Amino acid sequence: MRRAAAVFLVATALAVSACGSPAAETTTSAVSSDQAVVFAAASLSTVFPEIAEASYSFDGSSGLLDQLSGGAPADVFASADKANMDKAVEAGLVDGAPVQFATNHLVLVTPVDNPAGITGLDSTLDDAKLVICAPEVPCGAASLRLAEALGVELTPVSEESKVTDVLGKVTSGEADAGLVYATDAITAGDAVETMEVPGAEEDPNTYWIARVTEAPHPEAADAFIATVTGESGQAVLGSAGFGPAQ
Repeated sequence: MRRAAAVFLVATALAVSACGSPAAETTTSAVSSDQAVVFAAASLSTVFPEIAEASYSFDGSSGLLDQLSGGAPADVFASADKANMDKAVEAGLVDGAPVQFATNHLVLVTPVDNPAGITGLDSTLDDAKLVICAPEVPCGAASLRLAEALGVELTPVSEESKVTDVLGKVTSGEADAGLVYATDAITAGDAVETMEVPGAEEDPNTYWIARVTEAPHPEAADAFIATVTGESGQAVLGSAGFGPAQ
């Protein structure tokens, strides 16, 4: 009976997630009563499954927050910025103090042949098809901060709800350039040309994790968080290009 109830809860979570954000990515493994349901930022979609088994829903942090606000059942919320985690705390959506577990910074990527001749976050983007994240998403807020610090005005042709969509438009050739996290560029490998942006590493995004209030599987949630913040989880995050917590 407990197993059936857990499966129902996870199925409900994924269904609500899909309704709340059509672009959400879901990775589901065999679900048991002691397995956590994890709502995590899209930039964690490659590394988190390497750290621990769970039922995952990946999306932009703001989209995940909206789903939690709407009552979607989950055990763990992992945000790619402090702002969305702070909102979760203020709304009583998470239980206990969130823990910072990683950092990440933006880079500029182009298709591997760089057909538009982009040289960086500079005037070569003026007539190019630039794609960035939407301002409410952590990577979008970071993009605007970085551009302001450099005195550059960004004129994107589209703003995406998650960083993986920005990367997808670049690798498919739909965009001439995109601002993504360094870890996403590493994942793309030879499919993109990567350019560091001055000042980006000095203003990284910070990643935070917390147990969701009234989590269906509180013990599994705590175990998952302990794994991510522990030695083994930190080693996997480091291998994937994430920086340490500050």
